Amino acid sequence: MGQLALLYLFLRAYVLVSIPVDKYENRRHVHVFPRLKGARGKYSVAKIWLESHGQKQVEIYESSLSSKDNDLLLRIIDDNWEYINEQMTKSFNGEKTHPKEIKLK
Repeated sequence: MGQLALLYLFLRAYVLVSIPVDKYENRRHVHVFPRLKGARGKYSVAKIWLESHGQKQVEIYESSLSSKDNDLLLRIIDDNWEYINEQMTKSFNGEKTHPKEIKLK
């Protein structure tokens, strides 16, 4: 499992993760896990599409987060799309990923 980014939104923190078997799905996406006491939570709280037919298209597939957090996640993922995709490619190729700390601007 490749950790792609650590997101800090106000007092909450999330981890964007790519799961190796996901490379066989038809659209690139990330799973969003809460970061609890320095560790990744056990269950995904959102799944966000990154593209459609090879073109950038950031959208929520499913989420249990508030609309405010969803909007912030979409904005941050859109702003860091190239980096996230680069790390996802590394993860899918079995290479080490380097999570980027992203703080809300």
